[in-house]
Amino acid sequence: MQDTHISARLRELHTSLIGIVSAMNRPQRDEELIRQAGVRLDRALFPLLVGIERLGPIGVVELAERSGRDYTTVSRQVAKLNSLGLVERRASDADARVRLASITPKGKAMTDALDAARDKMARAVFASWDKEDFDNLVRLMRRLADAIDQPPAPPGDAG
Repeated sequence: MQDTHISARLRELHTSLIGIVSAMNRPQRDEELIRQAGVRLDRALFPLLVGIERLGPIGVVELAERSGRDYTTVSRQVAKLNSLGLVERRASDADARVRLASITPKGKAMTDALDAARDKMARAVFASWDKEDFDNLVRLMRRLADAIDQPPAPPGDAG
């Protein structure tokens, strides 16, 4: 793909991503998702619970980095999830100094309820999309997510 085409559309892409992240971060959206899932959980805790379910076992430092939150805040919130029986913590086999969080069956039941509510909400968003457009979106979002997750190339490196 030509760099000039990328540069010409990059601002539009960035604006779209900001719009998506902003919509996903709205407290009202989280509250509605929790309500529709029929779960009782502090709104600040549920993204961490879902992150642990999707990425776990995961260390608190990595979870904090991925969620854009302070390590000490995430550590306290993971401890709260642990006290609620939703996650468990154990020492890493690779490094005993690292405590890994993983989902418990009770936590998995909660994330399953959240997934079902998210599915219902997403179906409403995508109701007017045809299958090909939706499949392309999923494929390209995965490709973008994988590319963004890679370390940045050194300056002047073309590939």
